[in-house]
Amino acid sequence: MTSGDAAVLDDPVGESLRGRHEALGRRIGRAATFLPDVATFSAVPVDPDAADWADLARLLGRGGFADMFGCPASPPPDWEPVFVLEGRQMIWPGGDRPGRARAAIDSGVVELGAADVPEMLDLAARTRPGPFWSRTHELGTYLGIRHDGRLVAMAGERLRPPGWAEISAVCTAPEARGRGHAALLVNTLATRILSRGERPFLHVAETNTAAVALYERLGFETRTHVTFRGFRVP
Repeated sequence: MTSGDAAVLDDPVGESLRGRHEALGRRIGRAATFLPDVATFSAVPVDPDAADWADLARLLGRGGFADMFGCPASPPPDWEPVFVLEGRQMIWPGGDRPGRARAAIDSGVVELGAADVPEMLDLAARTRPGPFWSRTHELGTYLGIRHDGRLVAMAGERLRPPGWAEISAVCTAPEARGRGHAALLVNTLATRILSRGERPFLHVAETNTAAVALYERLGFETRTHVTFRGFRVP
C-alpha cells in the first residue's frame, strides 16, 4: 500500500460525501453534510474560507450541530464548541483473512436491516459506541449476533472513501461481553471488505484502551492520531 492510497483517509467524511455516500448527504458549494437521520458528520475543504463556513451554516441551520470529525480547520469564533475528543485512526495494513467468513457463518453472525433498526438503536443507546441514528445502517453492511432472539452485539460499515470502508458501531450488550463477539464481527466485516478489493479502517477514542488493544490484536495498526470536535452553528 502506498502513501497515496491512504491520502483519502485524511478527509474520510468529505471523500464519502463526494463519492459513495453522495445520495445520503447534502451540499452547498464546497460544504457538505449527511442527512440528519443518517449521520451528523460535516465536511469543508482543508483550506476553508468564510464562504465555506457560511455554506455549512446554511446547510445545518441556525443552532445546528456540526460534527467535524477529524477536520483540523477551525470554524469562525462565534461557533460554539460542543465537544473535543482525542482519538486515533487505525488501518488494516495488508493481506487477507482466509477462513474467517466461513467461521463467522458457523458462529451465527446475521446481517441486519431496516427491520432491525429499533433493536440496533436500543443497543447503541445502551452501549454508546458513537453516533447512531435511524438511517445509519444505510451507510453499509451491518452485522449482528443474537442470543435467545435478542440482539446482543453488532458492528457495521460507515464512511466509504475510495478504496476503503470504515468499521464502526462495534458494541456488545453488557450481559454478553467477554465472549469474543466484537472480535468476530470485526473480523467478519474485514473479510467482506477485503473480498471487495477494499481495505478496512476504523476510528477509536484514545480513552477506549480496551478497544485499541482489541484492534491491535486483530492486526490493525495506528495510521494517525485525530481530534474529533463538535460545534454549534450560531
